[in-house]
Amino acid sequence: MQCAVIEFARNVLGLKDAHSREMNPATSNPVIDLLEAQKNISHMGGTMRLGAYPCRLEENTLAYSIYGKKETTERHRHRYEFNNEYLPKFKEAGMKLSGINPEAGLVEIIELSNHPFFIGVQFHPEYKSTVEKPHPLFVAFVKATITK
Repeated sequence: MQCAVIEFARNVLGLKDAHSREMNPATSNPVIDLLEAQKNISHMGGTMRLGAYPCRLEENTLAYSIYGKKETTERHRHRYEFNNEYLPKFKEAGMKLSGINPEAGLVEIIELSNHPFFIGVQFHPEYKSTVEKPHPLFVAFVKATITK
């Protein structure tokens, strides 16, 4: 999701220097930024956003159709997030923010509705996937490649 956000910011929003502070701390358009709670931490060990967090899904979106419900829980392991200061610009330009953490307001899922299957996620679906029970996002992606 983070790379997709950077690409969209550069090529759709026209923010040519858009980047993640993780890769370019000096960027003037940090569309991906360090979590606010992480900014004053000097010893990083074991302090990232870890574990399962709720994700509220917007109805009439690809994510909602994949999960078939209004809320899910997904696992995380990261420090950097979508920078919500840019939310209005992304929405106005056509990016759907289809999954949001209801507790912190963090963007969890992005989509483009003008594409047959464009979805990006902040969490790690592979953490909840097994051979016998693959994550719904993987199943939907494979089905989309077969049918579209």
